[in-house]
Amino acid sequence: MGKIFKYLKESWGAVIVILLLLLVQAYCDLQLPQYTSGIVDVGIGQGGIAYAAPEKIREETYANLQLFMTEEEKAVCDAAYEPAAGGTLVLTAKGEARLAEIDSKMGLPMVLLSYLESEGAEYDIDTLRAMRESGMISEEQILAVREQALAGMGEMGDSVISARAVLFVQAEYEAMGIDTGKVQTNYLWKTGLKMLGLSLLMMAAAILIGLLASRTAARTGRNLRSRVYNKVVAFSSAEMDKFSTASLITRSTNDIQQVQMVIVMLLRMVLYAPIIGIGGVMKVASTGTGMGWIIGVAVGSIMALVLVLMLVAMPKFKKMQSLVDRVNLVSREILTGIPVIRAFSRETYEEKRFDKANKDLMETQLFTGRVMNFMMPVMMLIMNGISIMIVWFGGHGIDAGNLQVGEMLAFITYTMQIVMSFLMLTMISIMLPRAGVAAGRIEEVLTTEVTIHDKGTVQDEKLQEVRGEVTFEDVCFKYPGAEENALHHLSFTAKPGQTTAIIGSTGCGKSTLLNLIPRFYDVTEGRITLDGVDIRDISQKKLRSILGYVPQKGVLFSGDIASNIKFGGDDITEEKMKESAQIAQAVEFIESKPEGYGSPIAQGGTNVSGGQKQRLSIARAIAKSPKVFLFDDSFSALDYKTDVVLRKALNEKISDATVIIVAQRISTILHADQIIVLDNGSIVGLGTHEELLESCETYREIAKSQLSEKELKGGKQA
Repeated sequence: MGKIFKYLKESWGAVIVILLLLLVQAYCDLQLPQYTSGIVDVGIGQGGIAYAAPEKIREETYANLQLFMTEEEKAVCDAAYEPAAGGTLVLTAKGEARLAEIDSKMGLPMVLLSYLESEGAEYDIDTLRAMRESGMISEEQILAVREQALAGMGEMGDSVISARAVLFVQAEYEAMGIDTGKVQTNYLWKTGLKMLGLSLLMMAAAILIGLLASRTAARTGRNLRSRVYNKVVAFSSAEMDKFSTASLITRSTNDIQQVQMVIVMLLRMVLYAPIIGIGGVMKVASTGTGMGWIIGVAVGSIMALVLVLMLVAMPKFKKMQSLVDRVNLVSREILTGIPVIRAFSRETYEEKRFDKANKDLMETQLFTGRVMNFMMPVMMLIMNGISIMIVWFGGHGIDAGNLQVGEMLAFITYTMQIVMSFLMLTMISIMLPRAGVAAGRIEEVLTTEVTIHDKGTVQDEKLQEVRGEVTFEDVCFKYPGAEENALHHLSFTAKPGQTTAIIGSTGCGKSTLLNLIPRFYDVTEGRITLDGVDIRDISQKKLRSILGYVPQKGVLFSGDIASNIKFGGDDITEEKMKESAQIAQAVEFIESKPEGYGSPIAQGGTNVSGGQKQRLSIARAIAKSPKVFLFDDSFSALDYKTDVVLRKALNEKISDATVIIVAQRISTILHADQIIVLDNGSIVGLGTHEELLESCETYREIAKSQLSEKELKGGKQA
């Protein structure tokens, strides 16, 4: 979770805007139930009269009400009304808190006055006023009667006062000629329009939140993919060996997709859930319904369910990403090895291997899917159970006069909002473990220390005019994690204008030696110099710009022939491209294609033969015009004739460059200026072909296995 929040720091501005919009959305969402309650209780139940304090009141009626008020109440009400035309008073007080205060002062006097104006009253208001003015009854006695009436109402006091006060206001409006039907209609329209406005505002906020959340998640995904790609590109062969290709692909795609999806959920749901949940609790507390304990039951039930689900599902979600890795790995191996699989009739075995990996992933996904499917019905059961409890206990409250229908409806809505907030957190809590694993796997790539990197201060300026002399000085090399050296104390010099060949038995370290020059690995001991400068003191970009590397396995990229030959740089001209193809003996098969140099190349060069792939790889290196050529057994797929012609053209065209060739065939290196013979990572022979035949037993054994008796006696191939 912390890693995901770290990724969001890059988009902190958008996150703040989203948070503000979530507050707006939550405010609208929490206000709507109040308006619904108002429509039911006030608009329908009270005829649109929201407060006991009337908008207008006759001066005579107001004076009668003051008979039952304390001095404090009179002061409050006097400050709230101003005289108007026609012997009336107009309410000037504004604000819910102020109106509620006036309500509390005028409600009981209205009930008492209403009683005196009824047919069963012992006195009418005029008689009471006369008795008060004549001194037959004191103000204290009137207030004592008021307190007795209030005590007689018991627990239903507030409800009775509210209902009677509304009826009193309605009667007062009718006495003044005010259309009470219009009052009700106006209230309903006003409240309905407010609800519509809040709904539109909430919808606009939700749309903007969705847009910003999606853009933020997409931007985060893009940045992560760029960072992972740039990191992987900077990996040396040691780091590439640490991660499988299938795993790196999964981390760059599926894992980042998981993080991206969770970020959207995080910004839209996880941040919103606590806001709406806390707001709902505050609203419920303010209703004073006495049913707050139901919220505790709901939250406790949900938390217990979440805990059980987390304990059951968490391990499976953590396992799922490694199973996805396994499916990708098996799929990649099978797809790339189809010819071998068919040749050995192993289709059935590979099908079973893939089926096992696929089935393991399926079973895990089914398990987590069942958990999610189980969660939703239980959640709905809890929500419906809570609704029934609210209706049951709320109905008793309505019957007792402690609660109104609209208040109960609002309570149900707020409770559902609270429950839904926990439901949202539950849903995201199921997804977070998998996203956390994915983020950890991404972070593992990003935090992997690159073992081969440029020094703080490089010496590129020493190579303004490169000659291309490569020198190994007592070089030893050991693969990361290995116990023994793969190369032992190698010392030799490859000079410009000369060809240095490396030969030896399989696994003796030929390719390893060559891979040290472009710094695919760094030497363990000793050093390699280029024109006297340690290659570790040269920037990798500068070093590799000097080298022309042809790998053992030809690698081509999707595009066309021209784009592959010009892969070495944008400065390679058409003439240089064609010249390189001519040297590499690739012109014949290129021009035989209908589109020539524009002929498409499939991914990995699968639509060209092995020999054509090697020739295009050689042409790509030549087109770069390097000072040092590195050929890692790059002629193995060429026929004898093409091999001879290609090497002859190379000797003629790149006579000033340093050429280092790793070869298996002696015929490829007969004319080399010096041949290095490796055996178990050590140099056991160094010299020309003729010299080694005389002095090196290992070379002689290789030669005997490949050359005829006549060739061994000194005959050289043309």
